[in-house]
Amino acid sequence: MAFDESGKIWFNGEFVDWKEAKVHALSHVVHYGSSVFEGIRCYNTKKGPAVFRLIEHVKRLYNSAKIYRMEIPYSHEDFCQAILDTIKINQLDACYIRPAIFRGYAELGVYPLNCPVESIIAVWAWGKYLGEEALENGVDVGVSTWRRMAPNTMPNMAKAGSNYMNSQLAKMEAVSNNYDEAIMLDYHGMVSEGSGENIFIIKEGVLHTPPRASSLLDGITRNSIITLAREMGLEVKEEEIPREMLYIADELFLTGTAAEVTPIRSVDRITVGDGKRGEITKQLQERFFAILDGDAEDNHGWLTFI
Repeated sequence: MAFDESGKIWFNGEFVDWKEAKVHALSHVVHYGSSVFEGIRCYNTKKGPAVFRLIEHVKRLYNSAKIYRMEIPYSHEDFCQAILDTIKINQLDACYIRPAIFRGYAELGVYPLNCPVESIIAVWAWGKYLGEEALENGVDVGVSTWRRMAPNTMPNMAKAGSNYMNSQLAKMEAVSNNYDEAIMLDYHGMVSEGSGENIFIIKEGVLHTPPRASSLLDGITRNSIITLAREMGLEVKEEEIPREMLYIADELFLTGTAAEVTPIRSVDRITVGDGKRGEITKQLQERFFAILDGDAEDNHGWLTFI
């Protein structure tokens, strides 16, 4: 996620130069992790630049803020328009979009409500999160020793910055063990998700994925793949998944705004299926990217054109 540090960032309703988008060192977010955010993509389709599931992403952002009692001083519609305007002013046809809501500078202490709620939207060109070749060849993952938070400790349904300290531990451990990504278990020891992606298992033609109760973020790409799979006539089961199911799966793949649809070729150095992208994973990828490229009809209204 390297930056060229050019262009404009939308900051509390105004556009500022990239290097001028700053917060005070004593802002609440710096010391207590009090932020919520989204990751969104704009694709350069054959019909022009379009943001994928903009409305759903902004709705989840507002829900995350609501859980943490952050009052966002903009309507959903105005915030969606601000995202589109930020892409326009930066003259990008395809980009990654990072809106964030956080508590700023006023005072320090665990109690947050006296600190102002601030907002940013940044956009930049960004390729495939796990590498271009990963979409075809797959990635190697390891089951992390770090588990997802229990639901009565941190709200996993909120896409909060503080939750990603948990993800960082798993990701660093995975990289140090020469894996591309981590798979995390929930507090019961059942499969949850990756450090920043949801996971799907294909076994005997059935698509399995952990339920929201397994301490995962309810992914928007996850929802999209479930929708497309059912349209393809695949049976989809949202159910608890034991760790060993990962080892005997016919196919595995990760989904997310950054990862899109990325196959898994091995887990804990145990080969998944034939050790390459499986046929059902390929079909789902093709259907997904056909919509994003503009080669297939967007029957669900997932694309918002700039």
